[in-house]
Formats: sequence, C-alpha cells, structure tokens
Amino acid sequence: MSQALDTPSPPAAPSAPAEDPAVLAARYGLTVSGARPTLPAYVGQLWQRRHFITAFATAKLTSQYSQAKLGQVWQVATPLLNAAVYYFIFGVLMGTKRNVPDYVPFLVTGVFVWTFTQSSVMAGTRAISGSLGLVRALHFPRASLPISYCLQQLQQLLFSMCALFVILLCFGVPPALSWVLVIPALTLQFTFNTGLALVMARMGAKTPDIAQLMPFLLRTWMYVSGVMWSIDKMLSGKDLPHIVLVLLQANPAAIYIDLMRFALIDSFHASQLPPHVWLWATGWALLSGVGGFIYFWKAEETYGRG
Repeated sequence: MSQALDTPSPPAAPSAPAEDPAVLAARYGLTVSGARPTLPAYVGQLWQRRHFITAFATAKLTSQYSQAKLGQVWQVATPLLNAAVYYFIFGVLMGTKRNVPDYVPFLVTGVFVWTFTQSSVMAGTRAISGSLGLVRALHFPRASLPISYCLQQLQQLLFSMCALFVILLCFGVPPALSWVLVIPALTLQFTFNTGLALVMARMGAKTPDIAQLMPFLLRTWMYVSGVMWSIDKMLSGKDLPHIVLVLLQANPAAIYIDLMRFALIDSFHASQLPPHVWLWATGWALLSGVGGFIYFWKAEETYGRG
C-alpha cells in the first residue's frame, strides 16, 4: 500500500509553443481596428463613397440657410454685400476704381473667387473637429469630410456665378468665347482648395484652436491677393525688391482670381497676368491637391481619437 502511494507520477507532456498572434490574425483575415489603409486602397474607398460625398455636400448646402427667411438667397446675397462694402471703401473712398476699367465686374469677380478659397479653408479647418460624433460613430475614409465641404463651397460658387454673369451683362461686358476658360480655372482652383482644406483638416483635428487664428491669416492673405485692387496697376512704377514681386505674382489666390478675370472681363488683358500663369495655376493645384491628400491620409488612424 505504501509503495503504491510513493510511486512518482509520470512527467507532464511539454505544451506546444503558443502561436504568434500576428500570424494567427493573418490566417483568419483579421486586421487592426482603425488601421490606415494603403494609399491606393484609400483612394478606392473614397471612390466607392463618391455618392455619399456628393449627397453630404448638397445636404449641408441646403441646410446652411434653412433658418433664414430668405433661405438660399443668402448664398448670392452674402458675397454681393461684401463686394458692396469693398466697393465703397476701396473703390470710392480710396479711389481704386479710377485705375481699373470695369471696376465693378473686376471687384465682384475677385470677391466671389476669393470667397470660394476662404470658405473652403475655413470649412476644412473644422471638418474633423466639428464632426467628431460622426467620425467616432461610423467607419469611413475621413477625407470624405473635407472633400465634401469643398464640394459644398463649389456648389455655392456656381450659384453665385449666375449673379456674376448678370452683373457682367448689366455693366456692358459682352459674352465671349473666353468664358469657356472658367471651367479649367475653377477645376484647378477646386483642386487647390481641396488640398489646402485637407491640410487644415488634419491640423484642426490635432489643434482645434487653429480655427480661431485662421480668420486673421485669411484676411491678410486677401489683402495681398488683389481682390479689391489690381496688383499689376499698383506695382507699376514701384521700386520693390524682386522677391516681393515674385511672391505677389506667385500667390495662388491671386493667380486664380486673375485667371477668372481674364476669362470673364474683356478689358482685363493677358498682359496683366503673371508670366506662365497657367503653369503656376496647374503647379499649385497639383502641389496642394496631391500633397494635401497624402498629408491627410498619413494621419487617418488618429482622427476622432483622444
């Protein structure tokens, strides 16, 4: 009896080594939640949601003035009122209109085109930080938000363009074949605005306070972009450093404004455009559009966290 109790138990069989979790996850097709997809896959996801982006932009545009009695009239009235204020201050009080033919069409075109860029940048700055509920509740490529906001601003500009055409006709600017140039000019500007909005969306998601700083930066940018005055006329005969002239001529906002004026106003001649203006416009659009998209994509997995 004691011998049976004292008999040692056989040694336990060695356990199999645990399999690497990464290998196990790959075997069953599991991925990290919220991981950043590859750039081609990300582009594909955005294309699959193109209808959502368009519908979201249209819905935001429709609801923007839903509480106002005049409703969508404010889409056109707001930039027109801004143009009226600038006309009184810069055109009448400062006498800028004396040096610029067709000053009212010149000014209104500049205001409308600048408003497109300004609104796109401001909307992009708040695209992620102002939509955290949507970002945290649903899984979708976050670039959909700043792109849809820029598309909303483009739709609003197209409404304003109808009023702009009426203003041009009322002030004696006849329709011309050059009006077709509005299409490539707006396409390049939309690409530039979207890239800039993507950059600001990532910065605004990390530092929401940047939205409070942007109005001051945008106002400064507006004053050096020739919205209310002709850069060509103001710089004529001025002995300025060459670098200042280059910066003013290479200013992307001024380039897109001048392209629209050249397309629409017959008194705005090609000699008033910066050298190689279409190359500048295309270069800015590619740099901002492609660079801004990649910059935003690199932080895809961080949006809505923290």
